[in-house]
Amino acid sequence: MRAIAMTTNGSPNVLQPQDVISPKIQTSQHILIRLQAAGINPVDTKLRRGGTFYPEQLPAILGCDGAGVVEQVGSEVSRFQVGDEVYFCHGGLGKKGTGNYAQYAVVDERFVAKKPQSLSFAEAAAAPLVLITAWEALYDRGRLEAGRRVLVHAGAGGVGHVAIQLAKLKGAEVCTTISTPEKAQFVKDLGAHPINYQETNFVEAVNDWTEGEGVELAFDTVGGDTLEETFPAVQVYGDLVTILNPSDSTNWKQARSRNLRIGLELMLTPQLTDNLEAQIAQTQILEQCSRLIDQGGLTIHLHQTFPLEKAKEAHKMIEAGGMTGKLALVMN
Repeated sequence: MRAIAMTTNGSPNVLQPQDVISPKIQTSQHILIRLQAAGINPVDTKLRRGGTFYPEQLPAILGCDGAGVVEQVGSEVSRFQVGDEVYFCHGGLGKKGTGNYAQYAVVDERFVAKKPQSLSFAEAAAAPLVLITAWEALYDRGRLEAGRRVLVHAGAGGVGHVAIQLAKLKGAEVCTTISTPEKAQFVKDLGAHPINYQETNFVEAVNDWTEGEGVELAFDTVGGDTLEETFPAVQVYGDLVTILNPSDSTNWKQARSRNLRIGLELMLTPQLTDNLEAQIAQTQILEQCSRLIDQGGLTIHLHQTFPLEKAKEAHKMIEAGGMTGKLALVMN
């Protein structure tokens, strides 16, 4: 099969099209999926630059997100049959035999969900990681309830635009940071109050929006200095969830004085720790999101697609920043 493989870490140029052996069903619960598209996420670029979680298993095929058609099933598979359209977030972290920048993938049926019927394969492939990340961050870590006010950083981004919608579905009010008038209109259409951080101090804007109280929950999808800068925008005894690793230089004094509850979200943990129960729970999130998408309550914004062979161009676009929504690779 054709795949995009990396034999070493480095610039986007290390992503090279190759002919590799197609994966084969190894257990009775495996399904073979002919991939139609693969999502591209910032974690892919980080693994490409800094090395995968399994550096001894190079060459590696990246890509956690995939969508395609079931082509073969193991002897004990009960949830799928040949011809089913599916999507999932699994593999792509450097482990041999996994990764979705390819024409085929083999995945345990317990980690796969039926694709939303209303989405194209490219849209579906762009969805799983951001759906799970936003769901866990808001609902599990942030304990979001109806009537609360939420700040989502980078609301026009991949995780951000999904987080806005999930918060609204829970009955929350949402404000979000953006950088351009076009992104402001985009998040308005999703039901969020835009705050252009290029033109105003976002903490002051949040406090004006909440009449000086601060939000009950803030969701940081940016990292760096943004985490610490957000502390005064969260009300006393509020929640702040981040999907980035806090900097060693972070001064936690204000967070402590405000008695903030800090949540750390890494949706890759179930895979990295081989936690079967948690991986099944993430599949259930995708199943619930499929229903929400097909009911019209949730949308995925696909910014652009690239042919599989152009994976390095897609990585360059992500690293350039300023993008709205998600990218995906499509297989011929």
